[in-house]
Amino acid sequence: MPEAKLEPEPWLISYNAGISACEKGEQWWRALALLSEMWAAKLKPDVISCNAGISACEKGGQWRRALALLCEVWEAKLEPSFISYNAGIIACENGEQWRWAFALLSQMREAKLEPNPWSATMLWLARAKKASICSGLCCC
Repeated sequence: MPEAKLEPEPWLISYNAGISACEKGEQWWRALALLSEMWAAKLKPDVISCNAGISACEKGGQWRRALALLCEVWEAKLEPSFISYNAGIIACENGEQWRWAFALLSQMREAKLEPNPWSATMLWLARAKKASICSGLCCC
């Protein structure tokens, strides 16, 4: 007997498309509103929903909200993906939150997910650039 494929629910596909559109349209607040609406309606977002939300926050310069959403992924017992971590790392990097970015990089490795060379390299270069600027100004 052929193995049955599990298809996502139509409501999930619709919400994910909406959240993804908000991400691409750089409207992080609307992406988060859709995720909140899902939770309020007792509809469980999947990791794809959350990834789009984290990416929307990252693109909108909302590193705190990106981290909060990543925490919701763990609390919901979902398994963060490479995309989840990478978007969180980039959000922290853009917000100059180096400790959080490196903590996510470490958690990513603990989860047996290897960062792509680009994300790890960009994080190290950004950190080095900040150190160089700060050493010249004696501000750090």
